[in-house]
Amino acid sequence: MAGGPLLKREIQALSKISDRPEKPFVGIIGGAKVSDKIKTIEKLLVTVDSLLIGGAMAYPFLKAKGHQIGSSLCSDEDVKLAKSLLAEDKAGKIKLPIDHIVSESLEGPADTCNAIDIPEGKMGLDIGPATLETVLAPVLSTAKTVFWNGPMGLFEKAEFANGTMEVARLIARSNAFSLDGGGDSVSAVKNRDRVNSFHMSRQVAGPR
Repeated sequence: MAGGPLLKREIQALSKISDRPEKPFVGIIGGAKVSDKIKTIEKLLVTVDSLLIGGAMAYPFLKAKGHQIGSSLCSDEDVKLAKSLLAEDKAGKIKLPIDHIVSESLEGPADTCNAIDIPEGKMGLDIGPATLETVLAPVLSTAKTVFWNGPMGLFEKAEFANGTMEVARLIARSNAFSLDGGGDSVSAVKNRDRVNSFHMSRQVAGPR
């Protein structure tokens, strides 16, 4: 049975990422666990010019680099994997948050931590404004290809959704061909009417 037009579009979109993506090629990876996306990260490190990591995924990397992460979600297994990936990253492609939206619990209230280190008793639940302005925005403004997989924080709660929503806006404003390959980041964009500019020139693939 021949595939329909949606399948054809998805295959074409994936080929633009996996074959010879137009440079600069930027990867954005979020979500909860490094172990869930280790293969994706390893493959992207070969081809991307920059790999931006957010969400709970970022905290094992920060801890692996010697930073304090408070009570943020982080397992010893993920720290070990993060150390391995950082060692592989000879070109310094991996970029991490430099500030955070934090709270004492998942219920809030939210505070801004204006530093890379998170104090004891606080957990990181979103990327902060400086990360958006000085890490993400400059890279995305010049990107020609973007692959995005996973939210930047606990987007289900409004207090911690801004990072994910702003990433969607930055991608939509860019001139890059972009592919959203993560179920959670797709849900974040679809479920928030504040983001309506992730328009038809952008391609969305199902969870990988």
